[in-house]
Amino acid sequence: MTDLVHGLAPARSGDPVIPRWWRTIDKWTMSCILALFAVGMLLGFAASPPLAARNGLPHFHYVERQAMFGAVAIAAMLLVSMLTPRQVRRLAVIGFALSFVALAALPVLGTDFGKGAVRWYSLGFASFQPSEFLKPGFVVLAAWLMAAAQERDGPPGKRLSFGLAVLIVGMLAFQPDFGQAALILFSWAVMYFVAGAPMTLLAGLAGLVAFGGTVAYEQSEHFARRINGFLSPDVDPRTQLGYATNAIMEGGFFGVGLGEGSVKNSLPDAHTDFIIAVAAEEYGFILVMGIITLYACVVVRSLWRLTQERDLFVRLAGTGLACSFGVQAMINMGVAVRLLPAKGMTLPFVSYGGSSLIAGGIAVGMLLALTRTRPQGAMGDILRRGRE
Repeated sequence: MTDLVHGLAPARSGDPVIPRWWRTIDKWTMSCILALFAVGMLLGFAASPPLAARNGLPHFHYVERQAMFGAVAIAAMLLVSMLTPRQVRRLAVIGFALSFVALAALPVLGTDFGKGAVRWYSLGFASFQPSEFLKPGFVVLAAWLMAAAQERDGPPGKRLSFGLAVLIVGMLAFQPDFGQAALILFSWAVMYFVAGAPMTLLAGLAGLVAFGGTVAYEQSEHFARRINGFLSPDVDPRTQLGYATNAIMEGGFFGVGLGEGSVKNSLPDAHTDFIIAVAAEEYGFILVMGIITLYACVVVRSLWRLTQERDLFVRLAGTGLACSFGVQAMINMGVAVRLLPAKGMTLPFVSYGGSSLIAGGIAVGMLLALTRTRPQGAMGDILRRGRE
């Protein structure tokens, strides 16, 4: 009964922070994240030098920047993972507020870097994408609102979180950034489902998404072009999708060999959105399956640990963060193999990108903090509180 009541490795009062953190953290998840970053660095050595040469930069310019951003991301992940659920919630609310203001100001102060979508702020030495930092903040804030709605005389948290999600999706669609908008809506729907949403409501939401997609297709040339390219039976070999598809086929089971791939010389986004194509071409199906296994391990381990969690806020926030992490990886890889329309989304901890890496480090740090083992309290006490 002791394990059922207190968890497998409960925190002991008076313990120093570091030993308590090490004893209660999910080491498998943390190891998988570090392995993903190591794979990203390995692929960066292959994918980024051709781009650096085209831009007249030192050979390993992007590799060095990736290492710098990665060091900040891992430090952020470790520090955030030491927080309590209450501290995670406070950090998320502050981060969400700042990111929301930055997102709202993008149409005036942002830039598109010639990519047709105003998603970034140019800082001179680097760029900043507010939507990357908005995601974890929104997930935790929405989870807090949904959990608060379950309390007696609580606020209408589910409706408030839905209104907030619709507002953010509208702002992202205006950029346009339909990939991040879909990820925000998916995260909210998963948490709402876990919180006990009726299937009819979720079906209605799916219909609303389909309607919104139809309107976007008719009104946005950017969106329509990507959908048409996805639905076309033929792939133009001179497009990014064409290069990526050919690279994946060329790689086969074992790949063509380290440094022998050619897709990195043709794809402008080989080091970011299409880095999985570089992995498939040079290292083959073996490495791609290893990458997929690492992502699956993070999601499955996190969800399994959350099934033992009795705090509704922690369960909802952790589920939203884990599913958002996994689905972003699925979207990136799905685009590369033409299972999904092109969305311009990075592969977490593998693709190059400062905003993506650092925001990912914060998000996974929150997930690690929420999935740490902690005293849960007796089930009878929890049921008794629910009846009071």
